[in-house]
Amino acid sequence: MVSEHRRPTERGGRATGRPVAAVLPPSLRGWLGSIAVLAVLVVVVLGVRFADEGEPGPLDAHISDAVYGVGPPWRQVALAMDFLGEPGGAAMLIVAVVTGCLLHRRPRSAVLAVAGAGAAVGTATLLKSVVGRTIHDGSLSYPSGHTAFATSLALVVALLTTDRLGLGAAAGTLLVLAAALAAGAAMGWAQVALGAHYPTDALGGWCTALAVIPAMAWLVDRTADRLPDRKTDAGRRERR
Repeated sequence: MVSEHRRPTERGGRATGRPVAAVLPPSLRGWLGSIAVLAVLVVVVLGVRFADEGEPGPLDAHISDAVYGVGPPWRQVALAMDFLGEPGGAAMLIVAVVTGCLLHRRPRSAVLAVAGAGAAVGTATLLKSVVGRTIHDGSLSYPSGHTAFATSLALVVALLTTDRLGLGAAAGTLLVLAAALAAGAAMGWAQVALGAHYPTDALGGWCTALAVIPAMAWLVDRTADRLPDRKTDAGRRERR
């Protein structure tokens, strides 16, 4: 019997018997949906709080004083992390994740890696123009696109791992959040250490990914599930 989050693929109107895994397991939809709503609220609240500002808040200043200006070897680590959020490094990461997804026969996850990361970074870029928070020479800073990107890919990998291991709602949610926290914290630290972002920019980028990726995963599943039905309907019309 096909599990709840899988359905048989169809070819020529007939089921092939090969199950297609959902990129967003049903057991996680409720939890991640609730987390996404909370993430949206955080992004909005921080965006309103720091709109059109060019100075760090009290918490930003406290954390930045402790993190900014790290010396070797940590500066090199921060620069390496920052490179992974730049176009060249980001492309390398996406290719690696997509390749892994395809090797595990998870085409939907491969689509999410590209579309989800693109949507998260695109959302962060749009929000920067809307919020208008600046840093240093007037560069738009909220939310951090680097942090949103790193968190997005971590979420894709965690969702794939959850499915492959057959984890339940609690364990799966913990894994997804742990992966997102690890990636977001690492990239956020690098951005603050290099002076590219305020800590709250990194938090905003992290929450942006938590809001965008579940929605994109749901959209990928819904679109993919409808394609066989449309092909079947088209095939039936052709045979009439």
